[in-house]
Amino acid sequence: MEILRSVAELEGLHGPLFLAIGVFDGVHLGHQAVISTSASHAQSVNGTAVVVTFDPHPAKVLRPKRAPHLLTATQHKIALIRNLGVAHLLVINFDRKFSATPPEDFVQQLSSHSKPLREICVGHQWSFGKDRRGNLNLLNKLGAQLGFDVVGIQPVTVNGAVVSSTAIRQAIEAGDFDRAAEMLGRQYAILGTVTRGDGLGKRIGFPTANLSAHSEQFPPNGVYLAEAWLDGVLHHGVVNLGYRPTVSHDSNCVLEIHLFDFNQDIYGQDVEVRFVQYLRSEKKFESIDALVRQIDLDVRQARQLCRVG
Repeated sequence: MEILRSVAELEGLHGPLFLAIGVFDGVHLGHQAVISTSASHAQSVNGTAVVVTFDPHPAKVLRPKRAPHLLTATQHKIALIRNLGVAHLLVINFDRKFSATPPEDFVQQLSSHSKPLREICVGHQWSFGKDRRGNLNLLNKLGAQLGFDVVGIQPVTVNGAVVSSTAIRQAIEAGDFDRAAEMLGRQYAILGTVTRGDGLGKRIGFPTANLSAHSEQFPPNGVYLAEAWLDGVLHHGVVNLGYRPTVSHDSNCVLEIHLFDFNQDIYGQDVEVRFVQYLRSEKKFESIDALVRQIDLDVRQARQLCRVG
């Protein structure tokens, strides 16, 4: 997949261009409908489909204190879009300067750098540009002026419920992975970068990889059987998500995973973690020895579940 970093780079693509535009946090079934529709329309006339998204999430710039947790960090979002078979992805840097761009100017830029622009496909409620004045109605007016078609994708529903990033976040926060998976079209996972911890896990016989997540929505704290993808290879392990009350007084939530039968240096690498099954809540033990005994039980239970599964 070719990744473009500026609107001007659209000039290098074979036209006509079909743009699927959105934040696409989660790349859920609704987002996939926008992307696949644009791709099929492009294919029908031998055009070029381009997915257009933004980094960081606009809410992180416009209202950082009230921004929602993400379903997918940008790196993860890019990987998921690549998995859909997308050939061209334009990632626009979203900063304060860009947020002040009038919607008419943004669309004019897209049009002038596309040779030619044939279609823009968005979700029916998508808003964009300064003061979020841009919407489907404005896109239709600009399309009539500049000579491109506009497609607004209606909501996708699952079991009568509208698929949305907000609904998926709520499901994950409640630990309802099945509901989240229905709306995502895949199992929920977090992409984390391995960072150095305090080394306690290794000292007590259960080495862990500390994962620095990227503002993603966490499920409830606790211990989980997990799957981890590292360099395309699937591993199983046990995740602890929480504050480690037995050994730490830190107020920061920690995501750490003990991978079964694994002994490699993976500091700095990205690991995709899926929470397979909740095992128990996090608790404070009376001693490190008691904690070690419980971890041993957690690992035994998780290994058994892997064999059964």
